[in-house]
Amino acid sequence: MIITRTPFRISFFGGGTDYPTWYLDNGGAVLSTTINKYCYLNCRVYPPFFEYKNRIVWSQMENINNLDEIQHPSAREVLRFMDFSHGVSVHHDSDLPARSGLGSSSCFTVGLLHALHALKGKMLTKMELAKTAIHIEQNILKENVGSQDQIAASFGGFNKIEFNSHHNFSVHPVSIPREKIRDLNNHLMLFFTGISRNASEIAAEQIKTLGEKKKELESMRTMVDHAITIINSPSDLNEFGKLLHEAWNIKRSLTNKISTPAIDTIYETAIQKGATGGKLLGAGGGGFILFFVKPENQQNIRDALKNLLEVPFEFENHGSQIIFYNP
Repeated sequence: MIITRTPFRISFFGGGTDYPTWYLDNGGAVLSTTINKYCYLNCRVYPPFFEYKNRIVWSQMENINNLDEIQHPSAREVLRFMDFSHGVSVHHDSDLPARSGLGSSSCFTVGLLHALHALKGKMLTKMELAKTAIHIEQNILKENVGSQDQIAASFGGFNKIEFNSHHNFSVHPVSIPREKIRDLNNHLMLFFTGISRNASEIAAEQIKTLGEKKKELESMRTMVDHAITIINSPSDLNEFGKLLHEAWNIKRSLTNKISTPAIDTIYETAIQKGATGGKLLGAGGGGFILFFVKPENQQNIRDALKNLLEVPFEFENHGSQIIFYNP
């Protein structure tokens, strides 16, 4: 039995520049962190005594013989990619809901690849794990996804991730004094809007307009380095929040599917009650919304958004890990 634990991520700046259709011609970069909320995958060889060869448990329970019958797209293609000759049991649990803007689908892909390779007695490097997950999602599943989520889930930590024109990427951990990183964490509030959405469909609309939004995407890329300068200098950390507000206004202008009237109301309410800035996480349309709020104003935000679920979190540094190994 193998159990993997793979972290969700929060992307602050540069989202959109991690789509291959953009960075292969223009380059890209994002600033993101993983958090202490996880996707867990329990994998083991399925005993040969049962009616079915494979069992996949997620929001559904699938007992199947042929891999083609698997309804979960990532589970189906990862198992096919791994070419197991024997049956496999896969059980998925998660701290947070799917389709919520925190990279949950890539967490699943990364965690499953990590577990199944371990089940075969092979340990992948973080780079191999990220590149394989990107290949599965972009080339096999043909999903409209960028490349940052798989990398964040594999590597973990607070990073600047750069993308170049050769389908390569580099991960640069951001050096932040412990007090500063704790202070930044204490200024962030995460709420669930209660709206789940299909990120691939929203991303497809955004990808269509990339060529028309060059100025906006270049601005979003520039904000990555600006944000790093803020957190690595004596500057007032509130400037980070102001930059988030600026980035959100650019992001929501990319397509009319990124925000909704309900989300706009949530955002405007938080700003009126003391938030400096914020953003909807992921492709847009729903999921989790992040706010930068001075600690003395946070109770005002909680009171104003009392109908939404707040999710406290802390930054984490480990990426996908095997937390139980007994092959």
